[in-house]
Amino acid sequence: MKVAIIMGSISDMPIMQEAIDILKEFDIETEVDIVSAHRTPEKLFDFSKNAHTHGISVIIAGAGGAAHLPGMVASMSPLPVIGVPVKSSNSIDGWDSVLSILQMPGGVPVATVALNGAKNAGILAAQIIGSSNKMVLEKIISYKESLKETVNKSSQDLKK
Repeated sequence: MKVAIIMGSISDMPIMQEAIDILKEFDIETEVDIVSAHRTPEKLFDFSKNAHTHGISVIIAGAGGAAHLPGMVASMSPLPVIGVPVKSSNSIDGWDSVLSILQMPGGVPVATVALNGAKNAGILAAQIIGSSNKMVLEKIISYKESLKETVNKSSQDLKK
């Protein structure tokens, strides 16, 4: 069980690091790379068509601007793809990235998280893996329980 985390540019790394970090918490191996849909199309094609033969279970693809990376990967890969729209320096407040990833045609799904939502992409990837891996599922259940405990503690602290 391994999750590939790819991004269009090294400038996306600070956002995508959140997916790497949360997957480490769930003891899920990651493979991280830069794969540009526009600048390295041959690498994109090779990665997309072969990721499933390299032990990858889920692909998280982060991209800013035109954000074609997640959709192009999804068009060629049989694996689930989670798109992370990244607000980049040339972005239109991130809307260009969100809509490019969200508005996929029928037959080419990309699960899309919030703008800069790499942490949620990592959690979703873990949940996909957890649907067939009991150890990961137990870690997700524990993680969700800790979220509830944090909110309950904050609620109690507020009332003091």
